[in-house]
Order: sequence, then structure tokens, then C-alpha cells
Amino acid sequence: MKKRIYILLFLIFAGLQFTAAIAQQRFPKPEFESGHTQPPTLTPDPRAPILEYLDIFVLLASLSIVSWLVIKKRSRLGVFWMSIFSIIYFGFFREGCVCSVGSIQNIVLAIFNPDYQIPYSVVIFFVAPLLFSLFYGRTFCAAVCPLGAIQDFFLIRPVSMKTWLQSVLGLIPYIYLGLSVLYAATSTDFIICRYDPFIGIFRFNATFMMFAMGGAFLIISLFIGRPYCRFFCPYGVLLNLTSRFSKKHLTITPSVCIQCRLCEDSCPFGAIDKPVEAKVVEDRKVIVRRYSWLILLIPVLIFIGGWTTASFHETLAKVNPKVKLASIILENPSVLDEDTSIDIDAFRDSGQSRAELFNEAAEIVHDFYTGGWILGGFIGLVFGLTLARLTIIRYRTDYTPNKGSCLSCARCVDYCPIEKDEKV
Repeated sequence: MKKRIYILLFLIFAGLQFTAAIAQQRFPKPEFESGHTQPPTLTPDPRAPILEYLDIFVLLASLSIVSWLVIKKRSRLGVFWMSIFSIIYFGFFREGCVCSVGSIQNIVLAIFNPDYQIPYSVVIFFVAPLLFSLFYGRTFCAAVCPLGAIQDFFLIRPVSMKTWLQSVLGLIPYIYLGLSVLYAATSTDFIICRYDPFIGIFRFNATFMMFAMGGAFLIISLFIGRPYCRFFCPYGVLLNLTSRFSKKHLTITPSVCIQCRLCEDSCPFGAIDKPVEAKVVEDRKVIVRRYSWLILLIPVLIFIGGWTTASFHETLAKVNPKVKLASIILENPSVLDEDTSIDIDAFRDSGQSRAELFNEAAEIVHDFYTGGWILGGFIGLVFGLTLARLTIIRYRTDYTPNKGSCLSCARCVDYCPIEKDEKV
């Protein structure tokens, strides 16, 4: 049976490569008589329309199949093989672009820049996983996302982490999301794509730094389950939110939990909420006092976060090419006559005056100031809500997956004896 599966995957991959070769012939590379060689590109070549339709079909089909495997079949083996397929198709064949994770930046840029024409395929890649998570949980993370699938493939000996440590590290994706939105909204950079640790591996063109970063994540993945997904992925923030409202979410047991505790340590991602008995009922005055402090503390954290981040708006704005160029010219006006770099040559050829460049840069810096307040306030709010979640005790009677953090990998279902009895 396994040999047949291997042969099927090989045939699928070979067929995809053949299809790509046919499509790419429509756009052959130019031949230079002078002997000039075309430098390697940082982004994949434009795809033929038929391949864009194929990408959309494969995405929707994969989401449907994985959701069916998780909710109906409750099959960890099926999820595993779909992960392999996603690594092959969305990873190496699709070259990881445009992925649902990076599509956040395209959506934001399209909102703030009316001149940017966003491809419909990017919109679908952004919206489809979120819609599926509203109904079935994070099945996209389970086996469709190649970034998560390649980390999951390396997980051998998972080590459990303290709850407080997971909560602290879990703040990083919110910061990363806020920064990526800020830089995309100001047309500065797509930092999610630039610092994606696995894109270079999928394209076989990673720089030494990015190869080292991707390798480090994969080595950590041997012991810490999906470190990038849990502690860095900005798209996971959105999936965490939408998945909380899912009605048909993965369950550990197909019926009533018998409290056997076999699944207690089955999740390498710490996404199982354990039973908490109400042994001692807290005094109502204590609860009211705690909530009152939290209500007062959160606005303070929002203000402190906004003020702190806005104070660094000039530093954040220097990443913008126009702001960076304006700073160079302002510090050394003679650079326009002496420097022959690409940026300086492009500015001279554009015909734009220094005053126009300085005014445009000043507007961008002001946008960063406003965005800094919003970004810092957002981080302060997240920090306050995280603190509130850690201080509020929720009583439970069964072992249940946390709808927000559960990646729907279906590992836990194999530990349930009720599931095993039904299979027999």
C-alpha cells in the first residue's frame, strides 16, 4: 500500500513539473547577443493563467479534503500524507508564493494604495483558509500550509513548554503582524516574504543568512512543535481568532470523555485544555477587584504601547526606500553629483526635485508616526488581554482542544481508547 502511495506522489509531482514546463514556454527568457546573462530573480516568474486556476483548485480541494479527514474520518495518517503533498505542491512546485501567510501584505497594500491591482488569486488564498477555519477550525494549518507541514515533518521528540512561556512567546506573532501591516500600508516592504525562513529552501536559492535561519527553525522543530507557526506566523493570529467561532471543530474523543488521561500529553503544541475543577470558589469581591484592575490597566497599556512605538517612528520609517534616499541626500547633498549607485541614478533620471522628494518623505514619516500609535496601541491591547487570560481561571470537566491554538493535526485522536474501540 505504501509503495502505491509513493508511486502516486511521484507521478503527481512529475505531472506538475511537466505542466509547469509547458506553461513557462509561453514566456521564454530573452536571449542576449552581447553575452549578458540574466541575473536570478528574488520572486518566481509570472505564472500562466492555467496555473493560477490550478493553484486555486488545489487550495480549495486540499482544504476540503483535510477538513473531511479531520472532522469526519479523524485520520492522522490522512493528514500526514496531505502534509507531504502540500510540501511538494505548495512548497517546492509552487515555490511558496503567493502563500496565504504573505497575502496579508497584498491585501493591506491594496487597501491603502488604490494604484495597486491585487490579483484575484491572492484574495482567494487569503480568504479561503479563514472561511474554512470559521467552520472547521485551523485545518489549513493541519496539512495545507507548506510552512507548517515541513516543520511538522521534522518533529521527532517533542518537549513540553510551560504555559507562561508559551503565552509570552505567543505575543511575537502579534508584533510581527502589526509591523508587516505597517510596512505594507506605507508601501515600504513585504517583510513577511523577505524574512520567510523556508522560501529560500523551497526555491533552492536561499542566502546564507536565510538558509541558516530556516535550518535553525527545522532543528528547533525536532523538539519544539512548529516554532514558526506558534511563535512567529502573523497569519496564525487571524486563524486563531476565526477558529474560535468554529462549530465543527476537531474533538479528541468521538463521544463522551471517560477521563482516561491518555491524551493529556499527546499534543506537542500545548493546545489541549485540561480539566480544572472548582475546588474552592473565589470570593466575589476578589473577582470584582481583579476585573476592575484589569479594566483600568488595559487602557494604560494601550497608551504606553502607542506612545513608545510612535517615539521610534523615524527609525521605523528609515526602512522605506524614499525616506532612506531623502536622508542620504539631506546629510550629503553632493552625493547627487558623486554617487553612481542605482538608487541615486534612478532619482536623477526621474526628474524629481529635492523638495518634492523631501515632502514625500516627510509624508511617509508622518504616516509612520500615526501607524506607530496604532501599532503600539494594538500591542498594548494584546498584552493586556493576554495578562487577563492568564489571571482568569476557567473551570472545565473534560480534555478539550483549545479552538484558537489547536492546529487540527489529529495527533490526539489516536490516543483516545474510544476511538480505537470504534476502529476495531
